[in-house]
Amino acid sequence: MPELPEVEVTRLGITAHLQGARVRGLTLRDLKLAGRLPAGLSAALVGEPIQSVERRGKYLLLRFPAGTLLVHLGMTGHLRILPQDRLPGKHDLFDLALESGKMLRLNDSRHFGSLHWTSDEPLRHRLLSHLGPEPLTVAFTDRYLYEKSRGRRVAIQRFIMDGTVVAGVGNIYAAESLFRSALLPTTLAGSLTAEQCRTLAEAIKAVLGTSIATGSSGMDFCSDAGRLVYYPQQLMVYGREKQPCRICGTPIQRGRLGNRSTFYCPVCQK
Repeated sequence: MPELPEVEVTRLGITAHLQGARVRGLTLRDLKLAGRLPAGLSAALVGEPIQSVERRGKYLLLRFPAGTLLVHLGMTGHLRILPQDRLPGKHDLFDLALESGKMLRLNDSRHFGSLHWTSDEPLRHRLLSHLGPEPLTVAFTDRYLYEKSRGRRVAIQRFIMDGTVVAGVGNIYAAESLFRSALLPTTLAGSLTAEQCRTLAEAIKAVLGTSIATGSSGMDFCSDAGRLVYYPQQLMVYGREKQPCRICGTPIQRGRLGNRSTFYCPVCQK
Protein backbone atom coordinates (compact mmCIF):
# COMPACT_ATOMS: atom_id res chain seq x y z
CA MET A 1 0.00 0.00 0.00
CA PRO A 2 1.34 3.48 -0.79
CA GLU A 3 2.40 5.05 2.49
CA LEU A 4 3.03 8.68 3.41
CA PRO A 5 6.35 9.03 1.54
CA GLU A 6 4.92 7.55 -1.67
CA VAL A 7 1.90 9.84 -1.47
CA GLU A 8 4.10 12.86 -0.79
CA VAL A 9 6.40 11.95 -3.70
CA THR A 10 3.29 11.74 -5.87
CA ARG A 11 2.18 15.18 -4.70
CA LEU A 12 5.57 16.65 -5.47
CA GLY A 13 5.60 15.00 -8.89
CA ILE A 14 2.18 16.15 -10.08
CA THR A 15 1.91 19.61 -8.51
CA ALA A 16 3.84 21.48 -11.20
CA HIS A 17 1.48 20.08 -13.86
CA LEU A 18 -1.76 20.68 -11.93
CA GLN A 19 -1.47 23.82 -9.85
CA GLY A 20 -3.09 26.70 -11.71
CA ALA A 21 -4.27 24.44 -14.56
CA ARG A 22 -7.91 24.55 -15.64
CA VAL A 23 -10.11 21.50 -16.04
CA ARG A 24 -11.41 20.39 -19.42
CA GLY A 25 -13.35 17.39 -18.17
CA LEU A 26 -13.52 14.45 -15.81
CA THR A 27 -13.92 10.79 -16.83
CA LEU A 28 -14.80 7.98 -14.42
CA ARG A 29 -14.60 4.33 -15.49
CA ASP A 30 -15.38 2.73 -12.15
CA LEU A 31 -18.89 2.68 -10.67
CA LYS A 32 -17.59 2.61 -7.09
CA LEU A 33 -15.58 5.77 -7.63
CA ALA A 34 -18.44 7.46 -9.44
CA GLY A 35 -20.85 6.58 -6.65
CA ARG A 36 -18.88 8.61 -4.11
CA LEU A 37 -18.97 11.82 -6.18
CA PRO A 38 -21.94 14.16 -6.61
CA ALA A 39 -23.87 14.03 -9.86
CA GLY A 40 -22.87 16.78 -12.25
CA LEU A 41 -19.42 17.27 -10.75
CA SER A 42 -17.68 16.79 -14.10
CA ALA A 43 -19.68 19.56 -15.72
CA ALA A 44 -19.27 21.82 -12.70
CA LEU A 45 -15.48 21.56 -12.82
CA VAL A 46 -15.08 22.47 -16.49
CA GLY A 47 -13.02 25.65 -16.69
CA GLU A 48 -12.24 25.61 -12.98
CA PRO A 49 -8.60 26.07 -11.87
CA ILE A 50 -6.79 23.73 -9.52
CA GLN A 51 -5.69 26.11 -6.79
CA SER A 52 -3.37 23.75 -4.93
CA VAL A 53 -2.31 20.13 -4.49
CA GLU A 54 -1.93 19.21 -0.84
CA ARG A 55 -1.57 16.12 1.30
CA ARG A 56 -3.08 15.13 4.64
CA GLY A 57 -1.93 11.76 5.93
CA LYS A 58 -2.26 9.40 2.96
CA TYR A 59 -4.85 11.56 1.13
CA LEU A 60 -4.12 13.97 -1.70
CA LEU A 61 -6.25 17.11 -1.77
CA LEU A 62 -6.93 18.90 -5.07
CA ARG A 63 -8.45 22.25 -4.12
CA PHE A 64 -10.81 24.09 -6.48
CA PRO A 65 -12.73 27.33 -5.88
CA ALA A 66 -15.92 25.33 -5.33
CA GLY A 67 -14.48 22.55 -3.19
CA THR A 68 -11.84 19.87 -2.83
CA LEU A 69 -11.31 16.47 -4.44
CA LEU A 70 -9.84 13.96 -1.98
CA VAL A 71 -7.83 11.12 -3.57
CA HIS A 72 -6.72 7.95 -1.79
CA LEU A 73 -4.49 5.51 -3.69
CA GLY A 74 -5.70 2.40 -1.88
CA MET A 75 -3.45 -0.66 -2.10
CA THR A 76 -2.07 -0.34 -5.62
CA GLY A 77 -3.12 3.03 -7.01
CA HIS A 78 -0.77 5.45 -8.71
CA LEU A 79 -1.24 8.74 -10.54
CA ARG A 80 0.38 9.87 -13.77
CA ILE A 81 0.43 13.04 -15.91
CA LEU A 82 -0.15 11.93 -19.52
CA PRO A 83 -1.29 13.31 -22.90
CA GLN A 84 -5.05 13.22 -23.31
CA ASP A 85 -4.82 11.04 -26.41
CA ARG A 86 -3.31 8.17 -24.39
CA LEU A 87 -5.87 5.34 -24.56
CA PRO A 88 -6.96 3.94 -21.18
CA GLY A 89 -5.85 0.51 -20.00
CA LYS A 90 -7.84 -2.06 -18.06
CA HIS A 91 -7.20 -0.51 -14.67
CA ASP A 92 -7.19 3.19 -15.65
CA LEU A 93 -10.17 4.28 -13.58
CA PHE A 94 -10.15 8.08 -13.58
CA ASP A 95 -8.95 10.89 -15.85
CA LEU A 96 -8.91 14.58 -15.02
CA ALA A 97 -8.36 16.31 -18.35
CA LEU A 98 -6.77 19.77 -18.37
CA GLU A 99 -6.95 22.65 -20.85
CA SER A 100 -3.18 22.28 -21.25
CA GLY A 101 -3.71 19.03 -23.17
CA LYS A 102 -2.45 16.91 -20.30
CA MET A 103 -4.45 14.77 -17.93
CA LEU A 104 -4.14 13.27 -14.47
CA ARG A 105 -4.82 9.52 -14.67
CA LEU A 106 -5.46 7.10 -11.80
CA ASN A 107 -4.46 3.48 -12.35
CA ASP A 108 -5.51 1.02 -9.65
CA SER A 109 -5.29 -2.70 -10.36
CA ARG A 110 -7.05 -3.75 -7.14
CA HIS A 111 -9.67 -0.99 -7.23
CA PHE A 112 -9.26 -0.11 -3.54
CA GLY A 113 -8.56 3.57 -4.18
CA SER A 114 -11.21 6.19 -3.56
CA LEU A 115 -12.32 9.68 -4.58
CA HIS A 116 -14.38 12.02 -2.42
CA TRP A 117 -15.68 15.54 -2.92
CA THR A 118 -16.37 18.16 -0.29
CA SER A 119 -17.50 21.74 -0.69
CA ASP A 120 -16.56 22.47 2.94
CA GLU A 121 -13.13 22.86 4.53
CA PRO A 122 -11.51 19.50 3.66
CA LEU A 123 -9.57 19.18 6.90
CA ARG A 124 -12.94 18.91 8.66
CA HIS A 125 -14.02 16.03 6.40
CA ARG A 126 -14.83 12.83 8.31
CA LEU A 127 -11.85 11.09 6.67
CA LEU A 128 -9.38 13.73 7.83
CA SER A 129 -10.74 15.44 10.92
CA HIS A 130 -9.61 12.71 13.33
CA LEU A 131 -6.00 12.55 12.13
CA GLY A 132 -3.10 13.37 14.41
CA PRO A 133 -0.28 15.78 13.51
CA GLU A 134 1.79 15.34 10.37
CA PRO A 135 5.04 13.60 11.36
CA LEU A 136 7.25 15.95 9.33
CA THR A 137 5.89 19.13 10.89
CA VAL A 138 6.79 20.99 14.08
CA ALA A 139 3.51 19.79 15.62
CA PHE A 140 4.96 16.28 15.96
CA THR A 141 7.52 16.47 18.75
CA ASP A 142 9.06 14.16 21.32
CA ARG A 143 7.08 15.96 24.02
CA TYR A 144 3.84 15.36 22.12
CA LEU A 145 4.73 11.67 21.65
CA TYR A 146 5.62 11.27 25.32
CA GLU A 147 2.43 12.90 26.58
CA LYS A 148 0.24 11.04 24.09
CA SER A 149 1.71 7.67 25.09
CA ARG A 150 1.19 7.99 28.84
CA GLY A 151 -0.94 5.16 30.19
CA ARG A 152 -1.18 3.42 26.81
CA ARG A 153 -0.81 -0.36 27.11
CA VAL A 154 -0.45 -0.95 23.39
CA ALA A 155 2.57 -2.10 21.40
CA ILE A 156 4.60 0.90 20.26
CA GLN A 157 4.48 -0.17 16.60
CA ARG A 158 0.67 -0.19 16.65
CA PHE A 159 0.69 3.07 18.59
CA ILE A 160 2.70 5.03 16.00
CA MET A 161 0.66 3.46 13.17
CA ASP A 162 -2.54 4.84 14.74
CA GLY A 163 -3.56 7.76 12.53
CA THR A 164 -5.17 9.56 15.45
CA VAL A 165 -1.75 9.66 17.14
CA VAL A 166 0.33 10.65 14.11
CA ALA A 167 -0.86 10.82 10.50
CA GLY A 168 0.39 8.42 7.87
CA VAL A 169 3.11 6.29 9.50
CA GLY A 170 2.53 2.89 7.89
CA ASN A 171 3.93 -0.53 8.65
CA ILE A 172 7.15 -0.29 6.65
CA TYR A 173 8.25 3.02 8.07
CA ALA A 174 7.13 2.19 11.61
CA ALA A 175 9.34 -0.95 11.58
CA GLU A 176 12.29 1.00 10.20
CA SER A 177 11.87 3.81 12.72
CA LEU A 178 11.76 1.38 15.63
CA PHE A 179 14.94 -0.31 14.43
CA ARG A 180 16.66 3.06 14.25
CA SER A 181 15.41 3.76 17.79
CA ALA A 182 16.60 0.37 19.14
CA LEU A 183 13.06 -0.42 20.33
CA LEU A 184 11.25 -3.72 19.97
CA PRO A 185 7.88 -3.38 18.19
CA THR A 186 6.15 -5.00 21.17
CA THR A 187 7.39 -2.46 23.70
CA LEU A 188 4.40 -0.90 25.47
CA ALA A 189 3.91 2.71 24.39
CA GLY A 190 3.28 3.85 27.95
CA SER A 191 6.62 2.47 29.12
CA LEU A 192 8.74 4.76 26.93
CA THR A 193 10.93 7.30 28.64
CA ALA A 194 11.12 10.91 27.50
CA GLU A 195 14.53 10.16 25.97
CA GLN A 196 13.18 7.16 24.05
CA CYS A 197 10.35 9.34 22.72
CA ARG A 198 12.90 11.89 21.57
CA THR A 199 14.88 9.21 19.74
CA LEU A 200 11.74 7.72 18.18
CA ALA A 201 10.30 11.05 17.03
CA GLU A 202 13.63 11.91 15.40
CA ALA A 203 13.81 8.47 13.78
CA ILE A 204 10.32 8.75 12.30
CA LYS A 205 11.17 12.12 10.77
CA ALA A 206 14.50 10.85 9.43
CA VAL A 207 13.13 7.63 7.90
CA LEU A 208 10.20 9.37 6.23
CA GLY A 209 12.35 12.25 5.04
CA THR A 210 14.95 9.92 3.52
CA SER A 211 12.27 7.98 1.67
CA ILE A 212 10.72 11.15 0.23
CA ALA A 213 14.11 12.45 -0.88
CA THR A 214 14.97 9.12 -2.49
CA GLY A 215 11.64 8.80 -4.27
CA SER A 216 11.61 12.41 -5.45
CA SER A 217 14.94 11.94 -7.20
CA GLY A 218 13.90 8.86 -9.15
CA MET A 219 10.21 9.03 -10.08
CA ASP A 220 8.89 10.10 -13.48
CA PHE A 221 5.21 11.02 -13.28
CA CYS A 222 4.95 11.65 -17.02
CA SER A 223 5.69 8.03 -17.95
CA ASP A 224 3.38 5.03 -18.19
CA ALA A 225 6.19 2.81 -16.96
CA GLY A 226 6.56 4.56 -13.62
CA ARG A 227 5.23 2.97 -10.45
CA LEU A 228 5.35 3.97 -6.83
CA VAL A 229 8.43 2.42 -5.30
CA TYR A 230 9.82 2.05 -1.81
CA TYR A 231 13.55 2.22 -1.13
CA PRO A 232 14.62 -1.41 -0.53
CA GLN A 233 18.33 -0.62 -0.61
CA GLN A 234 17.88 1.31 2.62
CA LEU A 235 15.49 -1.00 4.48
CA MET A 236 17.10 -2.40 7.59
CA VAL A 237 14.47 -4.87 8.82
CA TYR A 238 11.19 -4.72 6.90
CA GLY A 239 10.75 -7.74 4.62
CA ARG A 240 14.17 -9.13 5.61
CA GLU A 241 13.07 -12.15 7.68
CA LYS A 242 16.00 -14.58 8.32
CA GLN A 243 18.45 -12.26 6.55
CA PRO A 244 21.38 -10.99 8.62
CA CYS A 245 20.99 -7.70 10.44
CA ARG A 246 23.01 -5.05 8.63
CA ILE A 247 24.47 -3.96 12.00
CA CYS A 248 25.13 -7.11 14.04
CA GLY A 249 24.55 -10.01 11.65
CA THR A 250 21.78 -11.64 13.72
CA PRO A 251 18.93 -13.03 11.57
CA ILE A 252 16.00 -10.63 11.33
CA GLN A 253 12.86 -12.03 12.93
CA ARG A 254 9.26 -11.67 11.86
CA GLY A 255 6.36 -11.35 14.27
CA ARG A 256 2.68 -10.44 14.29
CA LEU A 257 0.93 -7.47 15.84
CA GLY A 258 -2.78 -7.90 15.27
CA ASN A 259 -3.16 -8.63 11.57
CA ARG A 260 0.12 -6.98 10.57
CA SER A 261 3.61 -8.41 10.21
CA THR A 262 6.47 -6.83 12.05
CA PHE A 263 10.22 -7.23 11.53
CA TYR A 264 12.99 -6.64 14.04
CA CYS A 265 16.49 -7.53 15.16
CA PRO A 266 16.38 -9.32 18.54
CA VAL A 267 19.87 -8.04 19.41
CA CYS A 268 19.81 -4.42 18.24
CA GLN A 269 16.29 -3.78 19.52
CA LYS A 270 15.41 -4.09 23.19
